[in-house]
Amino acid sequence: MNDASSENPLALFHLWLKEAEASEPSDPTAMALATADGDGAPSVRMVLLKHADEAGFVFYTNLESRKGGELKANPRAALCFHWKSLRRQVRVEGAVAPVADREADEYFATRQRQSQIGAWASQQSQPLVGLFELERRVAQYAAKFGLGKVPRPPFWSGFRVTPRRIEFWRERPFRLHERLVYHRENASWRTERLYP
Repeated sequence: MNDASSENPLALFHLWLKEAEASEPSDPTAMALATADGDGAPSVRMVLLKHADEAGFVFYTNLESRKGGELKANPRAALCFHWKSLRRQVRVEGAVAPVADREADEYFATRQRQSQIGAWASQQSQPLVGLFELERRVAQYAAKFGLGKVPRPPFWSGFRVTPRRIEFWRERPFRLHERLVYHRENASWRTERLYP
């Protein structure tokens, strides 16, 4: 990979993300999040990346959701970004920790008001009798907060995946795909190439 000369995988990730933002028709920050429960049973779903820096990759969710429970029981995860228009993907693996309350509060304040109220109304991953029940809860919290500020729910926050491994994959003709892996070793990164 000609653009992988950097010793820092985050620099390469941000370069690829910027290119994806220019070419992907929808949600270039969408990533598959794989977790496992306390018994090791895996599950995967799509979430949106909200921030990425040297400390890790951040997403937000209801802490009482299935993924929240799984991350509490087994605080490790894997992420996969797939940018079909670029024929690229990035895979991230690492330990997971909650973001600080201040960071969660700051991000929550940037969300659209309907999304803020929706965070209060949704009992994410719990059984739902019918759509009317959800609409009733949305109306209830909209009335509760009126025109005032909507605070972050105590059960809603973010998680940061601190990468120990990041793999960049790029499709090439005749299945001669490029795979470059960064392994974190203390404060530095070691790289290796893999067969496709």
